[in-house]
Amino acid sequence: MENKIKPIFNKRIFWDVRFEAIDYDKKAIFVIERVFERGDVEDIRQCRRYYGDEKVSEVLLNTKYLPLRKLYLASAVIGKPVNEFRCYTLRQLNPELLPY
Repeated sequence: MENKIKPIFNKRIFWDVRFEAIDYDKKAIFVIERVFERGDVEDIRQCRRYYGDEKVSEVLLNTKYLPLRKLYLASAVIGKPVNEFRCYTLRQLNPELLPY
C-alpha cells in the first residue's frame, strides 16, 4: 500500500475521541463525516486530498446526518444535487416542527 501523507486536521473536530489514536484508514467513514460536519475549508481540502473525491463522494452520499448548511456545502464540493444525499432523504421523511 502506498504511503500517503496523513492529513492535518484541527483537533476541535475530534474533540470527543483521542485524536492521536485515530486510524484514518480504518475509520475513514467516521473521519470524512466528522470533517464535513465540523471542519472548515482547509480541513475539507485535507480530507479530499487524503481520501480522494471518489471515496469522499461515496461516504457523503450515504451519511445519515449532516447539518443543512453543511449538506449544501457537500453538494457543491462533490457536484451532486442535494436530493441524491441519504441525509436529505431522511430529513424529508422526518420533517421538523415549523419554526415559530
